[in-house]
Amino acid sequence: MTEKEIRKLLLSKQDKEYRDFQAKLIPDPEGEPMTSSMIGVRTPELRSMAKSLAKEPGIDEFLQDLPHPYFDENQLHAFIISETRDYEKCMEQVIAFLPYVDNWATCDQMNPKVFGKKNNRDALLKQVKIWLGSKKTYEVRFGIKMLMSHFLDEAFDPKYLQMVARIKSEEYYINMMIAWYFATALAKQYDAVLPVIEGKKLSPWVHNKTIQKAVESYRITDEQKTYLRTLKIGNKK
Repeated sequence: MTEKEIRKLLLSKQDKEYRDFQAKLIPDPEGEPMTSSMIGVRTPELRSMAKSLAKEPGIDEFLQDLPHPYFDENQLHAFIISETRDYEKCMEQVIAFLPYVDNWATCDQMNPKVFGKKNNRDALLKQVKIWLGSKKTYEVRFGIKMLMSHFLDEAFDPKYLQMVARIKSEEYYINMMIAWYFATALAKQYDAVLPVIEGKKLSPWVHNKTIQKAVESYRITDEQKTYLRTLKIGNKK
């Protein structure tokens, strides 16, 4: 399907009240509400459309027609990619699309199922290292998210913590993802992560945000939360 045909379909599912509400939560690259570039299609509708459109033989035309002018088209694009079952093809699609991702929602909701397969981990990790070294905000954020999603359980290695800790950025959406990563890591690999927090290896803002998010998690014990609070930078002794 062409972008024009897909846009017509999206417009038929428009919810203006939802658009106006959502636009306040997802700013454009200049920090302004996305109202003018948002159609207002609810996420469940987009996911349902993606499952169907991913099977269309001509969907590559839409995926290659970049950049998309509407947030909803980017969301749909991300969900279609997430349905791609061939690893190599999926990775090619992600690499082509990521430079055009300009908001946290599209970045975070793109979650290719095929990336979670054990036999794809080595290849994924190689690409993650490239993303972490990128100068583009959402390539870095996506790389951290992939480490968080696929390398904090049985595939965990403490060296991955250092890969993320070494990232120094002034970008809010990168720093928020670093904090999210370490808070999740504390929930899953507490003993391995604690030295990073005790050693204050993160920037002060990321350090404190990590602790804040960790103590809000139900996966962290009360005892752990009590200790983590004592590690906040700026605490009075």
